[in-house]
Amino acid sequence: MELWIASSNPGKLQEMRTLLADLPITIKAQNDIPHYSSPDETGDTFIANARIKAKPIHVLRPDAWVLADDSGLECEGLNHLPGVHSARYAGPKATDKENVAKLLKMLQIRTTNRKACFKCVLVAYSPSGEEFVFDGQLNGTIAIKQSGMGGFGYDPVFIPEGQTKTLAELTSAEKNKISHRGLALRLFKDKLKQNL
Repeated sequence: MELWIASSNPGKLQEMRTLLADLPITIKAQNDIPHYSSPDETGDTFIANARIKAKPIHVLRPDAWVLADDSGLECEGLNHLPGVHSARYAGPKATDKENVAKLLKMLQIRTTNRKACFKCVLVAYSPSGEEFVFDGQLNGTIAIKQSGMGGFGYDPVFIPEGQTKTLAELTSAEKNKISHRGLALRLFKDKLKQNL
């Protein structure tokens, strides 16, 4: 059985491949489709953007499972920004470093409330065309400065609830155990197992 992941983000792909590695499936990514170009993420919710990413690949690979993720960071003191704009918070072509720098600056200027959460919504299409939605959330706070070399995105400044280290300081196994994407992927994995 094939599973196509609608993402070209190497960090997300690695996490997904790791968490699904023990299943008897062949995992492919959208980069494996010649000349494929990702659609613009124009949705105003995580689920809308996940659907935007999943549907074109479901059309191209109707006999396979297709999985898309949309996720982001919501900061309580910034009216839940950056939210769906997390990947492009500092601009359309922003790097992780630029996004993190803007986030720290905005928090410093606007608020003392550093509560935040990572949210992930997965949209999956089965070979029969049925849609499934799974979500996960990880609560925590934003650190004053970056710390750690692991992970990607906002991981170097996000301290999960009950932890003293940022996600970037945890091992990938520790992160996957508690992360928003890890939680959502385990729900998807349970559904996939029922169909193998």
